[in-house]
Amino acid sequence: MSNRATFATRMGAIAATVGSAVGLGNIWRFPYEAGQNGGGAFMLIYLACVVLMGIPVMVAEFVIGRSTHRNVCGALRQLSPGGKAHWFGYIGITASLMILSFYSVVCGWIVEYLVMACGGRLHGLNPDEYGTMFATFVTHPWRPVLWTVLFLLLNHLVLRRGLKRGIERVSNLLMPLLFVILVIFCIHSLLLPGAGEAVTFLMAPRLDDVTPAVALKAMGQAFFSLSLGLSCLLTYASYFKNSDSLTRNATVIALLDTLVAVLAGLMIFPAVFSHGMEPQAGPKLIFEVLPLIFNQMHLGVMWAVLLFLLLFLASITSTISMSEISIAFLTEEHNLSREAATAVNTGIAVVFGTLCALSFGPLSDLTICGKTLFDLFDFVSSNVLLPLGGIFFAVFVGWYLDRRLVRAQLGRGPVVTIVVFCMRYVAPLAIAAVFIYGLL
Repeated sequence: MSNRATFATRMGAIAATVGSAVGLGNIWRFPYEAGQNGGGAFMLIYLACVVLMGIPVMVAEFVIGRSTHRNVCGALRQLSPGGKAHWFGYIGITASLMILSFYSVVCGWIVEYLVMACGGRLHGLNPDEYGTMFATFVTHPWRPVLWTVLFLLLNHLVLRRGLKRGIERVSNLLMPLLFVILVIFCIHSLLLPGAGEAVTFLMAPRLDDVTPAVALKAMGQAFFSLSLGLSCLLTYASYFKNSDSLTRNATVIALLDTLVAVLAGLMIFPAVFSHGMEPQAGPKLIFEVLPLIFNQMHLGVMWAVLLFLLLFLASITSTISMSEISIAFLTEEHNLSREAATAVNTGIAVVFGTLCALSFGPLSDLTICGKTLFDLFDFVSSNVLLPLGGIFFAVFVGWYLDRRLVRAQLGRGPVVTIVVFCMRYVAPLAIAAVFIYGLL
């Protein structure tokens, strides 16, 4: 593997890995989860989970990836020769393809809404019309499929250019732009009437809202927000240089990912509170509630465009990393060219993404265990495969790997000691709790 590509710069490695973690989970899911689970109480537990669970599992994936400089299956085979550990690599590959398929459907919705926002078609409607517009679009027999496929083709164009000319270059461009748009939004939102009430809701925890259910929701959000257990982080770490500090990288990435989630809350909740909306709006927050709010704002068309541009930037950096898992596997384990492996990955995602897109319309009656294909892919990957992957990585590095190898990758010091302790004891139990809760 001596000729294997590595990120050109540490900044590029950070930007790409932050882009992997930052996605719709931060900007879409975090605000509505916080809104439905008490605001400040959810935030407090979420931050604790990022430190105690998120960073240790991230470090575990980094150790596996950087120590071998291989794809997930090749890395586990090298670290556990003659064993069966590499079979867990297929969990990550399967989960990545499932998530890429249904996630790209939502990304397609975002592209459609971005186009409509640019044309001013999200402006001047009444509240009922926003709900009708969204329902009509997602149940249409071909429009969601069209946008899903177009999004996957954009994803394909970046990936086929490789690590440095594709992934790293795009990440270096898009991630700073994402932060700039977020900061602009936050400044505008915090100047709105009622912003103080929104900040209090998000930042001041009320003890009555701290319940086991809220704790598990916050724990699950921290897990999925950081893309843990999917082997995205492992794959990107396999491109890290040996001189990079894994604990420092993990800390910086976790902090930036959390910052995006907090900024998203500060962007959305002041707007929601100032216009008398409910913070518990749920998943429809982005496609129905916020367009209605922008409709009432000065320069509302511009704010709608910026919102969906922001969501597009977050979504494409995430799908790039999901795709890289299977591309690295196909190129290294099956000797496919970069172009061929990218084509296979995109082809699979197009087929299953099309089926997921149609599950809201023509295929809505096709269910498995009472779930549409979209819901089934979401449930199996998010509630089963990712937690299993997270538990495995924490246990594999914390208990199975030779401690000399772990020390060689992480070094020594009190921070490393705390991270390894959480990796061995705290993270597996916490993820197991999320796993069991997700199956109930």
